[in-house]
Amino acid sequence: MKDIKLTQYSHGAGCGCKISPKLLDTILTTARKTVAYPNLLVGNSSKDDAAAFDLGNGTSVLSTTDFFMPIVDDPFTFGRIAATNAISDIYAMGGKPLMAISIFGWPIDKLEADVAREVIDGGRSVCEEAGIPLAGGHSIDSPEPIFGLAVTGIAKNEHLKRNDTAEIDCELYLTKPLGIGILTTAQKQGKIAEGDIDIAVEAMCTLNKIGAEISALEGVTALTDVTGFGLLGHLSEICEGSNISAVIKFDKVPTLKNVKKYLKMGCIPGGTRRNFESYGNKISPMTQEQQNILCDAQTSGGLLCVVRKDTKEAFLALTKNAGLCLEPIGFTCKASKHLVEVV
Repeated sequence: MKDIKLTQYSHGAGCGCKISPKLLDTILTTARKTVAYPNLLVGNSSKDDAAAFDLGNGTSVLSTTDFFMPIVDDPFTFGRIAATNAISDIYAMGGKPLMAISIFGWPIDKLEADVAREVIDGGRSVCEEAGIPLAGGHSIDSPEPIFGLAVTGIAKNEHLKRNDTAEIDCELYLTKPLGIGILTTAQKQGKIAEGDIDIAVEAMCTLNKIGAEISALEGVTALTDVTGFGLLGHLSEICEGSNISAVIKFDKVPTLKNVKKYLKMGCIPGGTRRNFESYGNKISPMTQEQQNILCDAQTSGGLLCVVRKDTKEAFLALTKNAGLCLEPIGFTCKASKHLVEVV
């Protein structure tokens, strides 16, 4: 197999390919009379990570899909990242994944089948790590490489976590540092230093398995994963759905190594601008640096956890046991002029 640079075959990268929140709202708006399904506990209305359907026995089946174009050049690594990102939606709902099927598009006139096999094998390796089968899928001939998964999971109804149930006077925690979009843009621009991209890849390939454990904690009032809309975009969805506001302490937000260095070199993804244009009017005034980091599109990012202050000890003990050393990056408060205030 010849040396392949997959990112040369796509116009976008990872979750940065996502349609902007503002445009997506326009696309999903419908004049049709919607049908009510009593067993559908979580659907489109809350913009949550996965759909949840009550099975009537105290559990719900979870269903989600996520796919995108290459964010790294190596085919096997691309498959790993895409699969990790898709499975994360199940963990972010407090569920356990059961199985996955692949979504695969390939430019068969440009890239060899051996390269395609490496992508699928990368996805399969992550499914095995999550303890689930890659049980099938569907493929098409497409102008650009596309890979992702549709994932089915299950959750106890009492542990199901939503993004519209946050309460005021809670602390905010983030399980992975920000900056993935910035570092991968630096790679695409040929400015990345040796070793720096490996840090981003390690983060993107780390499963958010801890979500299933976090969900069992009563003091966690809301949970979501941070992906293509950036930290501020996903936090805005939590605040809007829960009718509250939040404060982010910028100097407490963790970032990947050398993120600010690459910002100074002009490594700013196009998705950052699109994100800010979609929800910037809902956020307090920020510096350009704050905007570039907090609106940075994350691919396979971490979990954003809303935790009651009086129960945070159990949360911190659980995350520490999983090897995470977390500090609060902000807090929730009563609804105010801005959905999120950055200080």
